[in-house]
Amino acid sequence: MFNFTALPPLSLYIHIPWCVRKCPYCDFNSHKSPDNLPEQAYIDALIRDLEQEIPHVWGRTVQSIFIGGGTPSLFSAEAFDRLFSAIRALIPLSPHAEITMEANPGTFEAQRFADYLDLGINRLSIGVQSFNDQSLTALGRIHDSKQAIKAIETAHKVGFENFNIDLMFGLPHQTEKTAKNDVTTAIALEPSHISYYQLTLEPNTLFYQQPPQLPDEDPIIDWQIANQKRLANAGYHQYEVSAYAKNNQRCQHNINYWQFGDYLGIGAGAHGKISDAAKQSITRRSKQKQPQAFIDKAGTDAAILSEENITKADIGFEFMLNALRLTDGFPTPLFYQHTGIP
Repeated sequence: MFNFTALPPLSLYIHIPWCVRKCPYCDFNSHKSPDNLPEQAYIDALIRDLEQEIPHVWGRTVQSIFIGGGTPSLFSAEAFDRLFSAIRALIPLSPHAEITMEANPGTFEAQRFADYLDLGINRLSIGVQSFNDQSLTALGRIHDSKQAIKAIETAHKVGFENFNIDLMFGLPHQTEKTAKNDVTTAIALEPSHISYYQLTLEPNTLFYQQPPQLPDEDPIIDWQIANQKRLANAGYHQYEVSAYAKNNQRCQHNINYWQFGDYLGIGAGAHGKISDAAKQSITRRSKQKQPQAFIDKAGTDAAILSEENITKADIGFEFMLNALRLTDGFPTPLFYQHTGIP
C-alpha cells in the first residue's frame, strides 16, 4: 500500500489518568484520584503494555517521551524510576531524548521535582492556565496564582532549564487587563516555551453542558493579537498555532506529532500510530479508557480498545491536517518520507 524507504521518528506517550479533581473544561481521559492511588499496579500495567507494543517497533529508537494526564506528578519518583528502568531495558532510548512531564502547580514539591530531574526527565509542562485567581476558580483549578508562580520558580531552582507554561485565553471573568497580565507574568518568569490557546467548550465536559459566561469573540481576538506581539517582542517565536519557543527550544515530541511521525501510546486511553515497513501499513490503536479495566487487561489483546489501518485515501489529508499547524510549513520530501506516498 505504501512505499516506505525509511521510517519516521518514533516517540513514546505515557498516560497517567488521575487528577486531584476533574476540571469542568477538560475532555482528556482523566479521573478523580482515589484515596489509595494504585501507583504500583498501574506502573506494572504500563510495563506490560509496553512489552506488548515492542514487536511493532523492534529495533527502533525512541527520540522523545511525553508523560501526560491527568496529573502525572501525583506519582512518586520511585514509581517513575521503575518505569524508566523497564523502558530502557525494553527499547533503545536516544541519549539526547527530550523527556517531558506534565505538572500541576497544585501538586508541586521541590524535592519530588528534583528527583524527577535526576531520573532524566528534562522538560516540564506546567498547567498554569491563568495567573488570575477568579479565572482559576471558575476553571476548577486546585491552585491559585501564588502557587503557580512558586511552582515555576521552583522549576528554575531545582535545575529545569527547559519547561513550558500552559496559558489559556477567553476565560470566564477575563478582561483585557487580566489577559495581558497572564502573558506578561509568564514572560517575566522566563520559561523556555509558552503554549497559548483559547478555551473551547468540548463535548462531554461540564462546561459544554453548563456553559459559563465567556468574553465576546471580538475582544478575545484583539487580546490574542496583542499578546502574540508581546510574546514575539520578548523573543518567543511562534512555530505552531498555539506554541511559542525561546532560543529555539521547541517541543520535539509535539513536532513529531505535527510532522506525522510515529508514536507508541501506553496507558489508559492512550493512542498510538505506527508505520510498518514490512507490511507497508500505518496503524492506529487506542487502549482501554477506564483505569481499572486497563490495569486488569494490560499486556493482552483485551487492552486494545480500537485498532485500524489508515487508508491511502486518508493519509495525505491526515498529514496535511497536522503539518500545516506549523508556521514554517514542512519540507516537501517529508511528505514522502512520513507517508510512504510518492
